[in-house]
Amino acid sequence: MIGLFFVVGLVVALVFIFNSIGDDASGAADPDAQVVREDSHRLSQATDEKAVLVEFLDYECEACLAASPFVSDLATEYEENLTVVARYFPLPGHPNSETAAAAVEAAAQQGKFEEMHSLMYEKQTDWSHTSETRAGTFREYAQSLGLDMPAYDAIVADPATMERVNKDKTDGVALNVQGTPTFFLEGRKIQPSSEEEFRQLIETAISQ
Repeated sequence: MIGLFFVVGLVVALVFIFNSIGDDASGAADPDAQVVREDSHRLSQATDEKAVLVEFLDYECEACLAASPFVSDLATEYEENLTVVARYFPLPGHPNSETAAAAVEAAAQQGKFEEMHSLMYEKQTDWSHTSETRAGTFREYAQSLGLDMPAYDAIVADPATMERVNKDKTDGVALNVQGTPTFFLEGRKIQPSSEEEFRQLIETAISQ
């Protein structure tokens, strides 16, 4: 029911938990749901795309934080052939996850998705797991990236921003995403048990 994925660092091994439950989903209950959409945010865009890796994530999720360096490594390692896509999936048990997603989306609309995405994980232990709103903290992150702050504030306040976040989550729910991080490779949910198996799945997808 719960799979373990081991990410080996230079000094220590990080273990994070895939919270998805059940068998691989071959399709969505909602026929309109999509694993990746035209407006989904790309962490990397392959120059010769042969496979697409999609992560449904929550910025307040510790397992997503642990997975983030490995996902970045994959984007670099397979940059020629693998496109990496990030989709929002804020969980109800994380009080600032929706606020974080809205802040990242506001940055994305100024061309700073990847930078704000990275900052959320880099500083997650500073802002996460408190019932106090961290909107002001996220605004400071936006300022540090040199964003147009009146535009940022307007985008965060616009209901369309949360609609954009919830569109990702609605797709995820229809695709049987039950927790984070959940990965799809070439439209199919994957649950590798090791870093090596993850790479093997990618290499097989690229070779086909």
